[in-house]
Amino acid sequence: MKFEGSAEYVATPDLKVAVNAAITLERPLLVKGEPGTGKTELARQIASSLGLPLLEWNVKSTTRAAQGLYEYDAVSRLRDSQLGDPRVQEVGNYIRRGPVWQAFTATGKVVLLIDEIDKADIEFPNDLLQELDRMEFFVYETGETVRATHRPIVIITSNNEKELPDAFLRRCFFHYIRFPDAETLQRIVDVHFPGIAPRLVHTALTQFFEIRETPGLKKKPSTSEVLDWLKLLLAEGMQPEDLRQHPTQLLPKMHGALLKNEQDVHLFERLAFIARRDR
Repeated sequence: MKFEGSAEYVATPDLKVAVNAAITLERPLLVKGEPGTGKTELARQIASSLGLPLLEWNVKSTTRAAQGLYEYDAVSRLRDSQLGDPRVQEVGNYIRRGPVWQAFTATGKVVLLIDEIDKADIEFPNDLLQELDRMEFFVYETGETVRATHRPIVIITSNNEKELPDAFLRRCFFHYIRFPDAETLQRIVDVHFPGIAPRLVHTALTQFFEIRETPGLKKKPSTSEVLDWLKLLLAEGMQPEDLRQHPTQLLPKMHGALLKNEQDVHLFERLAFIARRDR
């Protein structure tokens, strides 16, 4: 079982090495990188290329680690007991299996995505240490131990918003998805927009990298944002000449796809003002 990338996802050689190393070691693959660099999509493409089902666990700030295992609905059981429902005799009727439980008891190997783990409380990763390491957990309400029938391929993503505990990191294979260079980004564009005019792509990507490298930028535009921008340029029938702006007009065409806060918009407006003043 080896990941070789796919026609829909440009995987760099080092990323393929990381995925296959995690599969071989049977360790979770922890993937970090800027938002919009394809971390979540990687898990989907791994599942697709290996022909495996995908289970997604999207972590939020309020998510608890126990929810990935199971949740016991004591309130519903109390209500049903007051109504005389015979289902209350079986506690298992009030246990909802989480994505980890589903992955452990699947009939075959699956890919389990734990998405944006750094959104949760700092103790969240520690609370999953033993379960992901031993591939088993105990259900206190029923007294049963749930063990993985087939060890899932676990992909964990992080936007680097919080530092993760060392004990958790020790149990993972780590890979950082760097922002693609011009050549790799060109390949990504070709996958999403086959047959797009080369001159338009060259001009657009040149301007895009100039924007990313602008000093003082609060949020650099990501891979997903440049794809959205190109989609808009194509929809508006833009030509390379339309993108070559006068130095005193530094805001890019359709800049709302690239600049996502007022601070960065004001930065380009100030740069344009300085350029006009110095002419």
